Amino acid sequence: MASRVCLVHYHEIGLKGNNRARFERILMDNIKAALAAFSVATITRISGHILVTFSVSGEAERAFPLIAKVPGVARVSLAFHTNREPGEYCAAAIKALEEFGEFNSFKVVARRSNTDYELTSMDLNKQVGEVLCNAFPDKKVLMKGCDAQVHVLVVQGSVYVYARSERGVGGLPQGSAGKIVTLLSSGIDSPVATWLLARRGAVPVPVHFSGRPQTADTSEYLCQDIIQALAPCVQVGRLYVIPFGDCQREISIACPSDLRVIMYRRVMYAVAERIAQLEGAKALVTGESLGQVASQTLENIMAVNEVVDIPVFRPLIGSDKQEIIARAEQIGTYDISTQTAPDCCTLFMPRRPETHAKLDEVHAAWEMFDHEAMIQQLVDAAEYIDFSAPTYKPPRCMRERHDELEIRYQRKGTEG
Repeated sequence: MASRVCLVHYHEIGLKGNNRARFERILMDNIKAALAAFSVATITRISGHILVTFSVSGEAERAFPLIAKVPGVARVSLAFHTNREPGEYCAAAIKALEEFGEFNSFKVVARRSNTDYELTSMDLNKQVGEVLCNAFPDKKVLMKGCDAQVHVLVVQGSVYVYARSERGVGGLPQGSAGKIVTLLSSGIDSPVATWLLARRGAVPVPVHFSGRPQTADTSEYLCQDIIQALAPCVQVGRLYVIPFGDCQREISIACPSDLRVIMYRRVMYAVAERIAQLEGAKALVTGESLGQVASQTLENIMAVNEVVDIPVFRPLIGSDKQEIIARAEQIGTYDISTQTAPDCCTLFMPRRPETHAKLDEVHAAWEMFDHEAMIQQLVDAAEYIDFSAPTYKPPRCMRERHDELEIRYQRKGTEG
């Protein structure tokens, strides 16, 4: 009797050579974490695929679309698992084609992973194809450009038959590329940027700058909702919240109004870099798109970038707003991000922000307030919310790590 399983296909992982097994193990762990609410029986590797089996009937069908959203999954197929008995796998092929949906043409794609089965791939194509032609006499067989493909995979003493297959998000499994700190707001752009880096194997550590106490804390709850919307396929282990409102007020009083936004962002970047050092993260990530707002011109980006030493990734830099919105809808964060919430991005905004900042003016404004004390104050005031994520490894006590870094900074300054 055939049982239902999910067959996970990957692409980039297959190109990793001697490191392939490591990436496969990480992907298997991530699939297990994403399916924590399901009765998963086994997750194993078979012939270039990952096989997911379930102990409760009907769960493979429900888990099938969820697996497609796990970074590293190129495609997932809902398959029938049968013995190597022609009657069983041919009957499964009929069921697989029946559940495919509307189609006018089909073909059989058979493959055996070893030669201990007497039928060759061509023999299997003919055998299963004949059965399907008899079962669907009004349908055409086309070798190219067909509507449906029935795959028959003979491997390790079993046969897997499927026609339903869904494209996955691709990329690399989370945890294979280390940690990054992402500046997460409750808007549309930064959740998409966070998702794109997670899709490349990074574990995002979001830092949210709240307008509290000058504004309500609504944006903080929306950020939590965004993280929950990305879960369980994209894992975020910890959200840092920085109450930034009073510091913004201080900057708005001390600095020229047209440079306020640049000063805000320089402080935010510096705080995010400190948290990256505490977390062991190697880069910052923002949702900036070139020219989208005043702070995202080339001159202003350069004026903000110089305050940090680690790389700043901007995966949306060449995207327009409609492309970003389409991606936000795809990953399920758009409806949350369009909810109205006051946050630090709209607090104490100047009427005419500078769009082409000159570095000497930026440096002069930077010295108009005690930025080092402010950065340290914000790091010390950081709050965090932990989420369940096996890929995330929390740092040691923040105080201990901070003390270590301060000693390092002092030594570096003395040596310099």
